[in-house]
Amino acid sequence: MKFIDEVKIHVKAGDGGRGCLSFRREKFIPKGGPDGGDGGRGGNVVVRVDEGLGTLLDLRYQVHYKAGRGGHGMGKNCHGKNGEDLEIRVPPGVLVYNDETGELLADLKQNDQELIVVRGGMGGRGNARFATSTNRAPRHVQPGMEGEELWLRLELKLLADVGLLGLPNAGKSTLVSAVSAARPKIADYPFTTLVPNLGVVRCGGFKTFVMADIPGLIEGASEGHGLGTRFLRHVERTDLFLHLVDLSDLQEGDPLERFALINSELARHNPELLRKPQLVVLTKIDISEVRERLDGVRAAFAARNIPTLAISAVTGEGLKELVAAVARELETLRSASEPCIDNGEGREPWQPDLS
Repeated sequence: MKFIDEVKIHVKAGDGGRGCLSFRREKFIPKGGPDGGDGGRGGNVVVRVDEGLGTLLDLRYQVHYKAGRGGHGMGKNCHGKNGEDLEIRVPPGVLVYNDETGELLADLKQNDQELIVVRGGMGGRGNARFATSTNRAPRHVQPGMEGEELWLRLELKLLADVGLLGLPNAGKSTLVSAVSAARPKIADYPFTTLVPNLGVVRCGGFKTFVMADIPGLIEGASEGHGLGTRFLRHVERTDLFLHLVDLSDLQEGDPLERFALINSELARHNPELLRKPQLVVLTKIDISEVRERLDGVRAAFAARNIPTLAISAVTGEGLKELVAAVARELETLRSASEPCIDNGEGREPWQPDLS
């Protein structure tokens, strides 16, 4: 299934029905008077969240959406039927923008949350509404009002508890496949992951959390290099980052420099991302060369007050400890009112519970 996270659509609410011009015609009742009914209201266009959806694919191949129009008024004071509302279903985490002005109309996160984006026109009044003591046979009626219309831009930001960060081939997709039932594509070349993947991780009992695997980031990702600008927004919804650092020979440069590179791209995209806590995970420790340099790398991170975890998603080493640490961090984040401390000189290093 294609992953579609941004679409532009045109929505049109239903027009109101026109009022009726009618006079009562009944045997033995002369001059029965006006009895034209009102027109019905036009239908609204409603955007509703459906947690069963994961992308905006359903909106990709249809641009124009129009609600039902109101029925016209009829004689015998019969009012026209109201037009049917049109419901557009979207996944959780959708931002609804007015495409013409750029105004954010709503941030839809909760299941069944809804937004009326355009409202239907009111129905016109029939001639029965205009009868007065001096005008007993009015021939004036109102046409229905036109429904509102608007161009919308829908932008999806995935909702997840944990977001995976790292350079291409850092082992993000392998980790997701090892701890959840998700099966992303895995290969030994950069940008194997072209779309975000979500996996549900069980962390004991009935407790679970959602992990988001996004395409790898490279230098200049915040400026459009690689797949950065298209998918960086998906990590904005996460509560915790797992920053994967590959210690194998596939990655060039110092691990600390690669770690700082990714964080600098996050800061350029959105400085608020650096306020989110991170767990640094050293990957591929099943390789003998990696295990030889592991202690030195961990000491280098520790010198900067950055705790680390070491795993091998292939052999499963360290995965149980990683899942437990993530679960503890998420529990701490949800119970704390202010998990991040700002001392005025930048964010203090986050101290996760790795015990």
